[in-house]
Amino acid sequence: MFDRALIRWTGSALLALTLAACASAPAPAPLTETLARAPQLSTFNRLVAEAGLSEELRAAGPLTVFAPSDEAFEAVPAKTMEALLADKAQLKAVLSYHIVAGKLPAAEVRNSNQKTLQGASLALARAGDFVTVEEAMVQQADISATNGVAHVVDRVLMPPKK
Repeated sequence: MFDRALIRWTGSALLALTLAACASAPAPAPLTETLARAPQLSTFNRLVAEAGLSEELRAAGPLTVFAPSDEAFEAVPAKTMEALLADKAQLKAVLSYHIVAGKLPAAEVRNSNQKTLQGASLALARAGDFVTVEEAMVQQADISATNGVAHVVDRVLMPPKK
């Protein structure tokens, strides 16, 4: 009697845990919505909207986004941020410099240059579990979205002057 009750209880508990896990896991979404769920990317998300890049991050892709954290944006000199906010084309260029075509999970990063949506190339490198993009270090890798993947980086990258 006890064994059957335990089996029923265990089965019910497993079902409840499975349902709870499904309910708490966010549904797959495009990069725009996926990145909006990350509290450490609030500045990036706001600037993407201001620069008019939301639709590109919602499009079919696949894309890889190297999204600077809020701390990375705080490290940018105030005059530089003011200039970017005043010039939407330049803001869009800077943010587009953080996006490459194709889905590139951290495990697939090779020492190479990848062309960005902005048009310049980014130097990518991996050593063990460490991934770098130019002088930025990936802090959180492989945020999966329906149209690509994102990695949180510790610096805002500036495209080279043309």
